[in-house]
Amino acid sequence: MNESNPLPEPVAAKPLILVVDDAPQNLSLMDDLLSDDYVVKVAPSGLRALKIARSAPQPDLILLDIMMPEMDGYEVCRQLKADAQTQDIPVIFLTAKTQLADEHQGFALGAVDYIIKPISPAIVLARIKTHLTLKAAASFLKDKNAYLEQEVARRTEETRLTEEATILAMTSLAETRDNETGHHILRTQRYVRALAQALQDHPRFAQHLDDRSVDLLFRSAPLHDIGKVGIPDRILLKPGKLDADEFEIMKTHTTLGHGAIERAKARIGRPIAFLDVAGEIALSHQEKWDGSGYPKGLAGDAIPVSARLMAVADVYDALISRRVYKEPFSHAHSVSIIAQGRGQHFDPDIVDAFLSIQDACLTIATKFSDSDADMAELRVRLQPG
Repeated sequence: MNESNPLPEPVAAKPLILVVDDAPQNLSLMDDLLSDDYVVKVAPSGLRALKIARSAPQPDLILLDIMMPEMDGYEVCRQLKADAQTQDIPVIFLTAKTQLADEHQGFALGAVDYIIKPISPAIVLARIKTHLTLKAAASFLKDKNAYLEQEVARRTEETRLTEEATILAMTSLAETRDNETGHHILRTQRYVRALAQALQDHPRFAQHLDDRSVDLLFRSAPLHDIGKVGIPDRILLKPGKLDADEFEIMKTHTTLGHGAIERAKARIGRPIAFLDVAGEIALSHQEKWDGSGYPKGLAGDAIPVSARLMAVADVYDALISRRVYKEPFSHAHSVSIIAQGRGQHFDPDIVDAFLSIQDACLTIATKFSDSDADMAELRVRLQPG
């Protein structure tokens, strides 16, 4: 750059002042007073003032007379403050009305100042400068707050994505061990959400299933079988039904999964809501309503709601899915088995909710079938009846 011909410093734009008065001499007087320091626009009526205020570039401040024909200054101010486009423009009343009640009314309508005519030029200039400074500070804080809100939203989304990545990484480990389950995780995740949403207004479940809780359930459900990572291959991958001893080992996937999640929580060192829910589901989704399940033999409402929802979702998906030891059952047959377990294996109200949304579950099962090659066959097998 040639230092002998430096680039000129950028000149800050002058603030724009709108003066509203029906008397031409007053408009001329204010233009003379303000034009050295500000860009001045004038309006001889309230309607004209509103039009200018709503047009670009908008005024940074408005000096407003009260006593005008057709629309007085009070009404102009009222309309400015009622319009989101103009409500932040500071208004200073400049008026011959000297009664205290008039001044109170002006401030009540949202004006930032009230100056009585005949004016003192020094006072008018000082008040304008003060309120422009305050407006600039308010605008800065508003922009800063907007930035902070965006940053919080960004970091919240980043945390959510990190949580999802953690879940996917952990569930992928389970899937590589038990590749028969296919899209079981995606399906059960969506069955659980659909069941929870169907029960949000139920008196037994409303306090447990607000929108945030349903979201946590959806995000946590994929970890329900994470404990299978710790089951030996000879049992997990056995091409047939397990014997009694093998089944006892398989049952430990609930405590193994819960233990892994609890260790993860301890390492993090602070509460993580979705891990709390995931731990409930991993530990208790094999419990049964009548107390005959495992690992703790919990019964009835002692079983966490999250686990009761997963129990229905998990069994339904196992019934409709192909396994090495069984062909998939039809949707209708699977639904009948769930219905038979009402009050024994499953919470009766959750079964009722499942029956009411069974068509939605069928749609989920079809959409997330295990492979494109199996799609046509699965659709046939899952047809009601």
